[in-house]
Amino acid sequence: MIYRSLGNTDIKVSLIALGTMTYGEQNTEAEAFEQMDYAFEQGINFFDVAEMYPIPPNQETYGASEVMVGNWLKARGVRDKVVVATKVTGNVGHNSGFEYIRGGPRLSAAHIKQAVEGSLKRLQTDVIDLYQLHWPERTTNFFGRLGFQQAKDEDVYSLQESLSAMSDLVAEGKVRTVGLSNETPWGVMESCRLANEFDIPRVVSVQNPYNLLNRTYEVGLSEISIREQIGLLAYSPLAFGVLTGKYIGGAKPEKARLTLYTRFGRYNNPQSEVATEAYAKLAAEHGLSLTELALAFVNQQQFLTANIIGATTMEQLRADIDSVNTHLSDEALEGIEAIHRENSNPAP
Repeated sequence: MIYRSLGNTDIKVSLIALGTMTYGEQNTEAEAFEQMDYAFEQGINFFDVAEMYPIPPNQETYGASEVMVGNWLKARGVRDKVVVATKVTGNVGHNSGFEYIRGGPRLSAAHIKQAVEGSLKRLQTDVIDLYQLHWPERTTNFFGRLGFQQAKDEDVYSLQESLSAMSDLVAEGKVRTVGLSNETPWGVMESCRLANEFDIPRVVSVQNPYNLLNRTYEVGLSEISIREQIGLLAYSPLAFGVLTGKYIGGAKPEKARLTLYTRFGRYNNPQSEVATEAYAKLAAEHGLSLTELALAFVNQQQFLTANIIGATTMEQLRADIDSVNTHLSDEALEGIEAIHRENSNPAP
């Protein structure tokens, strides 16, 4: 396994991180334990979760992923060997359907301090290594929205309030480092400004989508990651499984995410299908599976801190983790760029 520094800290995290958003929905606790055991044996020391997991979210399963991770940490006695990251849920479109989370989740100081107590209890730990804002409180362009229009009469808590609250948690010893997720270049640089002006901890990471079908992170955020030492924690590196090739030709594999849940349509469009078929052909030309090509591409990015993989089966998990041993040649990378020029970011 390869390890990289988390931001400008001395915390070392594995290049491959284990995502847990299927625990409690597509995976039972026994299956989650098997996954975590194997990942840990392979040198993965970075587990990512969130208070609202599993996905799709609902009241009955709220917090289940954290509970399973916490149970595993206690059962295996390896808390000091694992870097645990989780996230606080914020405003969800006026919180329609999410009232079961604190009566409607926000990123106010009060909500953040209440949320962390729940996560600490479910994870059965005294401290969270990386605490992240799951998405911005403000209305901005994330979750596939590219254009930005400022909302009128926007009722939001400021990023300053959110980060100041997380700074308090660091001072109290409940959180070691803080990070952002689904954030924009403005949001990351604003967080840097606030850290300098108000002497609060700098964020150490940004957890955003990044894959062969969505390379929008490169446009404004990649330079920030490198120059400010705020590395990317890439989620959806396989684009909800589309970049395994299992959906090519309209296939609907049994128990696959896009088969089970129609809400995940972000990577399921004609442009993405064309690009995926081209990447699959390129992978075969270089003696690789499409999964290997897609994950190795993410792994080799200079601005990356960790690649968050998720799996529902052990076969998938083994293949995903093995990607750390795949290095793409210059010819393969040139082939990727050629396809990207023809069909750039078909699923932003």
